[in-house]
Amino acid sequence: MLAFRSSTARLLSAGPLLTAFVACLLLVGCGNADSTNIADSMNTLVGHSDLTKNILDIYGTIFWIDTFLFILVQGVLIYAVLKFRARGDEKTLPEQVHGNLQMELGWTIAPVFILMLIAIPTVSFIFESQAPAGKDAIVVNATGKQWWFKFGYPGYGFETANELHVPAGRQVDLRLQSDNVIHAFWAPQLTAKRDMMPGRVNHITFTADRAGTYLGQCAEYCQDSHALMKFRVVVDSLEDFEKWAAHQKEGVPEAEAKSAGFEAFQGATCVACHAISGTSAQAAIGPNLTHVGSRTHIAAGVLENNEANLRAWLKNPDAVKPGSKMPNLNLSDEQITTLVSYLQSLK
Repeated sequence: MLAFRSSTARLLSAGPLLTAFVACLLLVGCGNADSTNIADSMNTLVGHSDLTKNILDIYGTIFWIDTFLFILVQGVLIYAVLKFRARGDEKTLPEQVHGNLQMELGWTIAPVFILMLIAIPTVSFIFESQAPAGKDAIVVNATGKQWWFKFGYPGYGFETANELHVPAGRQVDLRLQSDNVIHAFWAPQLTAKRDMMPGRVNHITFTADRAGTYLGQCAEYCQDSHALMKFRVVVDSLEDFEKWAAHQKEGVPEAEAKSAGFEAFQGATCVACHAISGTSAQAAIGPNLTHVGSRTHIAAGVLENNEANLRAWLKNPDAVKPGSKMPNLNLSDEQITTLVSYLQSLK
């Protein structure tokens, strides 16, 4: 008995520390709901589209049901411990109970209703999220590559890579597929996870509610550089999106198409894999590079788009992204310098 009391005293003395630890855990899960900074955009507790807000509503429903049940169960447990604890003056065994039909029926039937409270909104939302997109939705064909994302805008007539631009307040119909292995598209604050599969087109429809830049990631293991298969979703105002789309449709000027930089691009056999609108480079194996100089990152979100990183990428792609399908072309320093200058000019 003395040992029990000693253990209890030690546990009670540690109460403030345990409370502080639990509070820290709760704070770790908190985020700034107004944040659209790239550093915060993988926070799954913040939603900036109709799709993710509905998901968070279901999470909230389940959380409060669980909280109520936790308090109820712990309350009954504490009541039983205090009321029926040994007081040291017992001379006989307390009355022995061998079952209670009403209680057993109650705790068998109650979970059915609890599960219904969770299942009904969940199943309803699943069907709602699979509904066809509206007629005025912006269609984007998203294709998972190894290891980057291709984004095509059939309504506007152009393709880009790794940076998905969408307008705030306008529904987007993402049509997801893969031409190799299974990938998964996931931008936590804007979309749910959904597989990108060879031979099948999956859909995600969502409407972003505010401008900002959001980080996305392949969420299905797809071999060597799965963890380095990233993308960004740039949510613009409708006006800015239309300006961006109009610019993306433009090819490079004729002077650029005949420049020394493009000649180096041809000479290094880059034309075998990449397209640049307005030039003879029209291959579709690698990312479209028509406006690559205006992108914030290269190598599918791995490197910031600047001269030093572009040089490192051209020098040895596999060192940046293991297993990359971009070959090491064994370019000379002079070739790399010319190519870097040319690619950065393509804005």
